[in-house]
Amino acid sequence: MFYLLTLRSYKFNLSLNFPLFLAKRIVFRGQRTFSKLIIRVTIGALALAILAITLSVAILRGFKDEVTAKQRGFFSDIMIVKQDINSASEYMPIALSTGDIEAIRNLPNVLSVSPFATKIGIMNVNGEVEGVVLKGIEKNYQQKYLEHILVRGDTLDFSSGANDQILISEYLADRLELDVDSSFIMNFVQENRNRKRKLRVKGVFRTNSAELDNSYVIGALDLIRRLDNLGKEDAGAYEIRIADFAALEQTTQLVNEELPIDMKATNVVEHLPDIFNWLDMLDMNDDIIFVLMVIVAVINMISALLITILERTSMIGILKSLGMKNRAIRRIFLYNSCYLIGSGLLIGNIITWLLYAFQTKLHFFKLDPSIYYIDYVPMTIGWQEAALLNLALVTIALLVLFVPSMLISRISPIKTIQFK
Repeated sequence: MFYLLTLRSYKFNLSLNFPLFLAKRIVFRGQRTFSKLIIRVTIGALALAILAITLSVAILRGFKDEVTAKQRGFFSDIMIVKQDINSASEYMPIALSTGDIEAIRNLPNVLSVSPFATKIGIMNVNGEVEGVVLKGIEKNYQQKYLEHILVRGDTLDFSSGANDQILISEYLADRLELDVDSSFIMNFVQENRNRKRKLRVKGVFRTNSAELDNSYVIGALDLIRRLDNLGKEDAGAYEIRIADFAALEQTTQLVNEELPIDMKATNVVEHLPDIFNWLDMLDMNDDIIFVLMVIVAVINMISALLITILERTSMIGILKSLGMKNRAIRRIFLYNSCYLIGSGLLIGNIITWLLYAFQTKLHFFKLDPSIYYIDYVPMTIGWQEAALLNLALVTIALLVLFVPSMLISRISPIKTIQFK
C-alpha cells in the first residue's frame, strides 16, 4: 500500500524524485540486518581504498621530490664542462665570456649561472686519513640548499675571506673527530708535489647519501684557483639552476646552442642515470596500488549492490506491477550505491588528510637514511591530484556498478509476488 500511495503521488507531482526518495528510505530506514553488515564492510573498503591510493601517491611523490631535490641541490640542474674532461672528479679548466654567461642567464627557465671547480684532497686528522673531493664555490653561489642540509655551524662566509673555510659532512666529522671551528691540514698532490693547506670547519652538513657524505667537502673556488694556478675568471665547470625541472631536457638543448664548440652542457639526469631511472620505476608501484585498491573497492561495491537487490526483490516486483520502469528502479539502487561511495570517500579522505597533516608536521614515521636517502617518510600531494583520484574512483565504480544493476530487468513481478 505504501508503494502504491507513493507512486500515485509521484505521478501527480513530477517534481518529486521518487527513486531518490525511495533510495533514502532504504538507506536510512532499512531493517535488513545482513545488508547493513555488508554496507558497513563496503564503506570501510572504500575508505581504505582512497586512503591507500592517496597516501601511496603522496609518499611516492614526496620521496621522488626529496631525492631529486638532494641531487639538484648538490649537483645543480645543468653543468657546463669541457668536451674532454680529465676525470670523474676533476674538470678541465674553462672560462665562459661575459657575453656567453649573459646569453645563458637570459634563456627561459634559467635562474642562475655559477662557476665551480673540484679538486681531490687528502684529509689527515688525528692519525686518520680520508680521501675527499673538494668542491669550490664562489660568493655568488646560492647556498640555500647548503643551509637546508646543515646540522650545525654555518655556510661559507665570503665577506671575511673563505679560503680557509670548509664544510664537511657529519660522517667525516664523526670519523675524524672534528667539529665546528676545528682546524686540520688538507694535502693536495699536484705535479709530483704535496701542497698543504690549513682549513677550518665552518659547518657540518648531512645529505643522508653515502656517495655525497663520504666523498665531498665544500670550500672556496678561489682556493682551487690558487692551487691550480688558474685565472680569476677560470673555473672547472659552471652550474645552472632552472625553475621548471620538467623542462630540463629542453633547457639543456637551449644551453648547448649558446656554448662554444669546445664545451657541452649535461644535466643531472644524465650525470646520475641510475638514481633517476630508479625513481622513474617507482611510478609503476603507484599504478599497481591504484589498480589493486580499485579492484577491491569495486568488488565490495558489486557485492553490496547485488545483496541489496536480492533482499529487495519483493519491492522490485511490486514497483514493476505498479508500472514503474526498469530504468527508474535501477536509479534507486544506483542512488543507494552513490550514498555508499560518498560515505566511504568522506571517511577515507578525513583519515587520509589527518594522517597527511600529522606526518608532514611531525615526521613521525621514520626511514633508514642509508637506504632511502632520507630519514622520514615524505608526503607531497596537492588538492587537485587528490580530487582527481577521488573522481577517478567514483567514475570507475559507477561505470562498473551499472552492469549488475541490469539484473533488475530480469526480475519478474509475478514470480516475486507469488514467492512473497
